[in-house]
Amino acid sequence: MPRIHLPSEVTGTVWKVEVRAGDPVTADQTLVILESMKMEIPLTAPRAGVVLELLVAEGEGVSEGQTVVVLE
Repeated sequence: MPRIHLPSEVTGTVWKVEVRAGDPVTADQTLVILESMKMEIPLTAPRAGVVLELLVAEGEGVSEGQTVVVLE
């Protein structure tokens, strides 16, 4: 399967990381929860796969469009 680079949809802070590299995931599973303007925004898997890379940590700032997770 081709790799999928999942970007942040907002500029904000990583509030919670729900997965680690190597974890299998299902479609629509929450991977990371971002916080922006006091709102929690979940980043979900578009399909089943495996987390290849997790490019952020809890408490870290992210920019809109920044790759957060890479799935295979």
